[in-house]
Amino acid sequence: MCRNIRTLHNFEPPATAEEVHAASLQFVRKISGSTRPSKANEAAFEQAVEEVEAVVNRLLANLVSSAPPKNREQEAARAKARAAKRFGSG
Repeated sequence: MCRNIRTLHNFEPPATAEEVHAASLQFVRKISGSTRPSKANEAAFEQAVEEVEAVVNRLLANLVSSAPPKNREQEAARAKARAAKRFGSG
């Protein structure tokens, strides 16, 4: 369920608002145990997503790293290679 939560820190270019939202949404889905809240819980669910987004944005703004920024394409290629090794390429 949490496959959309990716490392967002220390990438060039920095994480987008869409990436932060997707990670926040997945986190709230995992915690709540539902992918779509009922009408009764919809407001609480959306508020939680907004609050998690705000915290993530503050965290990313305040984190410091001495490592050079990671390249998204290289990281994606490494992940694909790990998956192919783990699960087979076909």
